[in-house]
Amino acid sequence: MKNIRGLIFDLDGTLVDSQLDFDLMRQEMELPPGRILESIAALPVERATRCMAILHQHEVAGAERATLLPGVQLLLDRAKARKTPIGILTRNSREISLAVLSRLRLEHDILLTRDDGPIKPDPWGVRHICEKWNVPAGQVVMIGDYMFDVLSGRGAGAWTVLLTHPVPPHEYPNHEQADLLLSSLAEHDRLMEWLETL
Repeated sequence: MKNIRGLIFDLDGTLVDSQLDFDLMRQEMELPPGRILESIAALPVERATRCMAILHQHEVAGAERATLLPGVQLLLDRAKARKTPIGILTRNSREISLAVLSRLRLEHDILLTRDDGPIKPDPWGVRHICEKWNVPAGQVVMIGDYMFDVLSGRGAGAWTVLLTHPVPPHEYPNHEQADLLLSSLAEHDRLMEWLETL
């Protein structure tokens, strides 16, 4: 892993499970299928404000029930032992993200949220973290459970890992765009072995 100088993780669905029901959110907001944040951004101000209040309500409840996903603490401990910096890049708000990270005692070196700049799949967040670390993107790995994570990592020039649980890895849509497919971070041994090859 000597050539990898930073790991960036998505938060919900990657490190933690907040059991967020996006279909229910869309239903309550009366939004069509698709990206919730982008749909809200296109709404008139008054309706967008109502939708953001609904989103916040769901996210607060998710933060209160969030649990660590299998393998996460072991992987982060191994990264810490190797002095590999940990970044977290999420489409969640800063308030909610900090609440989850604090409650679950997840150590990290940098956190970027939707309140800080362009959101995934835009590569801005990965680039910004690399700049803060003064590390080339080619020596950083972006790890997440959704294609937005892969697209943001690829767009910045970083390596990418896609977590596909509960879908079998090779049945996940657009899985071929990721550099490595894992079911979850419970496969941290396989991830660490792969990192050693980079």
